[in-house]
Amino acid sequence: MSVHLRGVKPQAKVTKDALTKAPPIPEYFSIYATAEWKRIMPRLIKDRVLTKADLAGVEHYCMMIGVVREIETNRAMNTGDIDAKLFGVQNRAAQTARQLAAEYGLSPISRARIGCDFDESSDDDNPLAV
Repeated sequence: MSVHLRGVKPQAKVTKDALTKAPPIPEYFSIYATAEWKRIMPRLIKDRVLTKADLAGVEHYCMMIGVVREIETNRAMNTGDIDAKLFGVQNRAAQTARQLAAEYGLSPISRARIGCDFDESSDDDNPLAV
């Protein structure tokens, strides 16, 4: 009898190589990507799941969120009409962001896999809090 694991994700675990401090915000980020970095980084540091090797994926996640928000902001500031090409770009960026969010415990289901308990209203132990 063989057991298949198709579609079953391995459980994410706290890693001993986890970053203990938020790295600097990439200089090339848009204001929206920067805002997302500031929002999620304290959580990722607190949960001890982020390593240096993960930073490129987190950067991509923040950039995709930035693209989604920038397109929406530009649409709202202009005519409010939906441009089909921009909608396609926005949709793909949102899909990529969702996939990356799941990789880093940024969704309720992925947080449950990691086993963390995060209170978004708490600013305690926030390495970016001023």
